[in-house]
Amino acid sequence: MTSQYKKIVSYLLKAGIVLFAFWFVYNKLTENKNLQDFKNLLSKLPQWEIISVMGFVLFLMLVNWGLEAIKWQRLIASVERISLWKAVASVFCGLTWAVFTPNRIGEYGGRVFFLSPKRRVIGVVAMAVGNIGQMVLTNVFGAIAFCVFVYRFVDIDPLLFYALLFFALIFCLFFLIFYFNIKWLNGLLLSMKFSRKYKKFYSILARYQKKELLKILSLCFLRYLVFSTQYFILFFWLIPNLHYMEILMMVSILFFVQSTLPSLDLFDIGVRTATASYFFSSITDQEVAVIACTASIWLINIIIPAILGTYFVFKLNFFGNPQRS
Repeated sequence: MTSQYKKIVSYLLKAGIVLFAFWFVYNKLTENKNLQDFKNLLSKLPQWEIISVMGFVLFLMLVNWGLEAIKWQRLIASVERISLWKAVASVFCGLTWAVFTPNRIGEYGGRVFFLSPKRRVIGVVAMAVGNIGQMVLTNVFGAIAFCVFVYRFVDIDPLLFYALLFFALIFCLFFLIFYFNIKWLNGLLLSMKFSRKYKKFYSILARYQKKELLKILSLCFLRYLVFSTQYFILFFWLIPNLHYMEILMMVSILFFVQSTLPSLDLFDIGVRTATASYFFSSITDQEVAVIACTASIWLINIIIPAILGTYFVFKLNFFGNPQRS
């Protein structure tokens, strides 16, 4: 393929991705009535208060994805050194791809195309390690919050509740042990003949020591803290009679349920609002406010970054630089 032909194909691919993303986003935003409910709720509040609170929530969105960029930079450091700005660009580009692909699969492609061609498959494996770290926290905190929810709001036999606690403990330990021994997965893949020929791609798993995995998990925890704070601020602001511990419990359950269900980012809003409505009904009758808050976080954390990421799509290098490869 000639250099000129590569440029034409690359430009067409980028333009197609951006147009497709904008089309998906536009359709979902125009169909979403929950955002209109959120707008109606805000119309009753002072403008300075709206600007202050929403401005801070938007700022936290940038902090959230900034932490993800730092995490991505660390994950890939043993394979290829990238600047923080390039890490930020790849994260936002990945969000644009993720918005119209099942289970955010496109996010992998959006990121690794910022790496040199020979390191892209390894980059997918490295990114998976970071996602596992985030999943560990989501599942551990979610399992704890679910047990608290059952204890407080479900009429359950004590023996069954103790059994639930036992399985929750095993569940949490499984994820923690698996994450801090991710190199076991490398050994498992090496033990299978059909996968040995691909060991150059997944051998990065053996490079992550417990100390490094702890640092990555710490970044995952900071991210969890940031987007939990976003939910907490909006719920506490618009439904002030809620207790802060109840909000944190429900938000942890919300993350937990979302992580277990396969979805498309754009249709994920239906899963988010239905889950939030069901669990929050135990502590408040303000269903409209709950659904509106959840929809607004979806807009801030998913849709706005996906729109911002369209700029970085045009920075992609699909065919790579031979000198860097």
